[in-house]
Amino acid sequence: MLYRVSLNGKIYEVEVEKGEAVIQAEFDAAQPQATVATAPAPQAAAEAQPASAPQASATGGSAAAIKAPMPGNINAVKVSGGQSVKKGEVLIILEAMKMENEIVAPKDGKIGQIYVQKGATVETGAPLIEVL
Repeated sequence: MLYRVSLNGKIYEVEVEKGEAVIQAEFDAAQPQATVATAPAPQAAAEAQPASAPQASATGGSAAAIKAPMPGNINAVKVSGGQSVKKGEVLIILEAMKMENEIVAPKDGKIGQIYVQKGATVETGAPLIEVL
């Protein structure tokens, strides 16, 4: 059976026979991704705007924007803006591949901007929260 699989911006044609998979062809997925990205345009535009904010804050040296280590869904945001946190305290629960991953504070500090909310879908490297 022949399948097309999209992974990390590439499309692979994979043939599966009796439990063995063989890649038949590989393509850049530029056009299919554009189609997918245009469907949720209002949400994508809302998420794109805050993404530039951590870079501006990070240049000051006192803020640390915590980024998503993997793609997934935000199950819970355990803190609010302005709240004091200790190193290792759970800030966000990120569900990826049916597992809940705790995103913890890398240092003692105060919560700055929160870039995500419960139910949001994030990609690897997307800013989640800022610890000042």
